Amino acid sequence: MALIKEFKKDKLTVKIFDTRDAMGAYAAAACAKKMKELLAEKDEINMIFAAAPSQNEFLKSLYTDPEIDFSRINAFHMDEYVGLPADAPQGFGNFLRDRIFSKAPFKSVNYLNGLNPDIEAECERYTKLLKEHPIDIVCMGIGENGHIAFNDPHVAFFNDPKTVKVVELDNVCRQQQVNDGCFAQLSDVPTHALTLTIPTLFSGDNLFCMVPAKTKANAVEATVNGAIEEKCPASILRNHDSAVLYVDSDSGAKIL
Repeated sequence: MALIKEFKKDKLTVKIFDTRDAMGAYAAAACAKKMKELLAEKDEINMIFAAAPSQNEFLKSLYTDPEIDFSRINAFHMDEYVGLPADAPQGFGNFLRDRIFSKAPFKSVNYLNGLNPDIEAECERYTKLLKEHPIDIVCMGIGENGHIAFNDPHVAFFNDPKTVKVVELDNVCRQQQVNDGCFAQLSDVPTHALTLTIPTLFSGDNLFCMVPAKTKANAVEATVNGAIEEKCPASILRNHDSAVLYVDSDSGAKIL
């Protein structure tokens, strides 16, 4: 298992690995190194995590690093369905709780509440939290339609004035949730979600983006080789001063 290609496109570093497991392990090692460097300089750091099957290998490798002092890390997550039952396994907070938040002693874990009856108040609450905790590291993925978090192309704004907002999900995004095995059919997938906006994600000092699987090959190609435009929200990563895109040979097939 190894790195098979590395290059830069604009400011974005791209690393292609031969397997999904290698991608996750290498990305986790790089992220852990940055976490330890920052913890050597600061009393605490703030991190945003994505919830998706694409993050499984990365998360598993990350929380098992015994040298990371999770007790000085504040955790946030980047999106959540609106109206999904609290115990639904598809809930992104539940996903992250199962994969990492319950497995490491974080200083704080801050969940988005998609069941708040006043959803705009929930956006304001989480906005306040994020303003109080400037983000050091974002661990993220890219959707089949090029979205980052739930900023689908039709609601993706590079200069979005909001920090957190409610969005209507497009059908490509909703179908991806079925393709990933999270829901049995399209009608089961919620139509709306809370999401951190693109400027919020972009504000993170260090971006680690993990994108495996052949279903992501078109999105990876558009991110790396297409125009930097809201039609492919992830393309904005090419303008960030410290962003790395980790892909496997399947998702990276069109950029090899």
